[in-house]
Amino acid sequence: MTTDHLPRYDRAMVRLMNRGEGRTLYASARRRRVVVAAHVALTAALGGLMTYLYLAQREQWWLLVPMVPLLLAWMFLTGVINSATRGLLELRERALDERQLTDRARVGALAHRAMTLLLLAAVAVLLCAGAVLGAAPTAYAAPLLIAVLVTHWLMPLWVAGTTARDEPEDDLPHV
Repeated sequence: MTTDHLPRYDRAMVRLMNRGEGRTLYASARRRRVVVAAHVALTAALGGLMTYLYLAQREQWWLLVPMVPLLLAWMFLTGVINSATRGLLELRERALDERQLTDRARVGALAHRAMTLLLLAAVAVLLCAGAVLGAAPTAYAAPLLIAVLVTHWLMPLWVAGTTARDEPEDDLPHV
């Protein structure tokens, strides 16, 4: 795909998303799934630490120390997933070809279905907890809603990372 017709920003983003330095990290479907699983785990760990800070009876600011390396690793893995999908969710529509636009729509539909199920589960948990306890556990409502919001934001990235196709092998022999 030629990018001559795109504005400078879009050309720069296409170049950035198509760099090959980290290709070994996402060269196969298995590796991409491992990266996405690690990203999900880091997201859960960061969310757990933030929830604990929110619910702690006393201030425990020392917990911010482990959050820094976790956040740096999370940002790195976000970049790996974006590279694996060639910027499918980050590039503007005008920078994508027809196949990529179709993939973006497919990823959006899958992520929407997954999020609908997660939202139903969150509502069911709060309703069941309210029925058992006599009142909804309000202390946990905010962290649960934040977790669902973050998951809603990241679900398309995770779906794109797990469903990305392998790159075609080079036809030229490696010298």
